[in-house]
Amino acid sequence: MNVFRILGDLSHLLAMILLLGKIWRSKCCTGISGKSQILFALVFTTRYLDLFTNFISIYNTVMKVVFLLCAYVTVYMIYGKFRKTFDSENDTFRLEFLLVPVIGLSFLENYSFTPLEILWTFSIYLESVAILPQLFMISKTGEAETITTHYLFFLGLYRALYLANWIRRYQTENFYDQIAVVSGVVQTIFYCDFFYLYVTKGRSWENRVMLLRSHSS
Repeated sequence: MNVFRILGDLSHLLAMILLLGKIWRSKCCTGISGKSQILFALVFTTRYLDLFTNFISIYNTVMKVVFLLCAYVTVYMIYGKFRKTFDSENDTFRLEFLLVPVIGLSFLENYSFTPLEILWTFSIYLESVAILPQLFMISKTGEAETITTHYLFFLGLYRALYLANWIRRYQTENFYDQIAVVSGVVQTIFYCDFFYLYVTKGRSWENRVMLLRSHSS
């Protein structure tokens, strides 16, 4: 554990809480990609199958449980409690375009050909592309609420902090996880354009979204 790992986890948690809070307060999930949230729920489910068999620390266990709960509560709110406000017409990214190659890659590139290891590898690869339906939805509609942009910002910050965590671990522990690092770099790249638009001064968010839309077309 180091400061980058802890800050990364907190940034990830804050992103999820911001999204849940937005849905609960507004009683609306317009502008949120349900497909991205399903993918994130699948990521946590396949990654944390060792929750009751491999105890690492209280911190690790609590964070796993919280992430799982947040992910599934978000999915329930979108497809259950507030489904009438869900913008399914614009949440049209075809998940098979992500799932099929990720499943194939998980069987081809892993550390051990065992069920738990393949599922863990699948979760790492899937997380790197799980945000694409949300980014696709924003580029398609040309709209994004402020809270949604904050959610994306903190998700991107989480990945950037994890990259710093891996660099720190390599320096202090000589530890290098090629699958996690490469997937993390890919995921961070997807956020780079969004980061630039988010932090650029002197532009309204509406202009930034239109730029994101033009960059994605």
